[in-house]
Amino acid sequence: MEEEIENLEKFKVGSLPTLYYIPDFISDSEQTQLLNHIYQSPISKWKSLKNRRLQNWGGIVHEKGLLPQNLPPWLTRVTKRICEEAGLFPSPINHVLINEYLPDQGIMPHQDGPAYFPVVAIISLGSPAVMNFTPHSRLMESSRSGRYAADGDSSSNEVGSENETDICLPNHQQSSILLMPCSLLIFKDEAYSGVVHYLFNIFSCSPNSLRSPMNVSSHPFPHFLDYLHGIEDRNVHQLDKVVNIVEALKHDRRVPSSPDTEDMVEAESSGQFKIIERTNTRISLTCRLVLKEDVVTRITANHRGGSTIPMQGRNEQVV
Repeated sequence: MEEEIENLEKFKVGSLPTLYYIPDFISDSEQTQLLNHIYQSPISKWKSLKNRRLQNWGGIVHEKGLLPQNLPPWLTRVTKRICEEAGLFPSPINHVLINEYLPDQGIMPHQDGPAYFPVVAIISLGSPAVMNFTPHSRLMESSRSGRYAADGDSSSNEVGSENETDICLPNHQQSSILLMPCSLLIFKDEAYSGVVHYLFNIFSCSPNSLRSPMNVSSHPFPHFLDYLHGIEDRNVHQLDKVVNIVEALKHDRRVPSSPDTEDMVEAESSGQFKIIERTNTRISLTCRLVLKEDVVTRITANHRGGSTIPMQGRNEQVV
């Protein structure tokens, strides 16, 4: 396992020490096969929410852990490879949520909750997206007050914020990750529990289109940091804070002849890359390990400052 983790280090991006971006983790043909399996699933497998629809594979997550169901072979082939190559999961991945986002759809920032081992692996299919990582302090206060991220489903146990301008902290730099099709994003530890992350929709592309970055405001609880993620409902998003733009665009299969790395670095430094286009549906496979009941109880108690807060049903709000 130490060898796998050492190999993973070369894919570390940005200033966060536990954020990894692996381009071309799967091939074009593997992407096509996954999409075929996803869309050939029974219509009853889909659950429609406010701004997306999803498939739940592996069982139902609840306050005592997981009511398990076996993952289908087409998913276990992917999850097994993630476990083997990342070396971060103590046991096989047992839960996969598949989210479908149209170009103008998104999801509010949220947290996955204590039911999961604190490592997230996300495979992106179809269309690109930008994920922002932002220090966050509202989650601790929200969890104590029992306010959960609903996003059209009040049964969610995940904590979130409706107002992104209230969740940024001063003196903590925001960074972004460009997620291209066929890529794998892994985050854990500090990136999982110390900052907020969420995704922007990317709809149109124009080198002159600019949007101001999220405002950074102070908060009365600057030391209570936690982590959210989601997809914001916006049509365009800047790439000025993307920390992996060379790695991502170098492997962009939509470009017949990707530029050399040296040219990419020069273009990045000159601010040439402003907006990336997203006109198609994006599919994400969020692969996680649901913990056993006793582990969930301990983590929940620690997470809430010593008092356990019951979980409210499912853990579905994922990128």
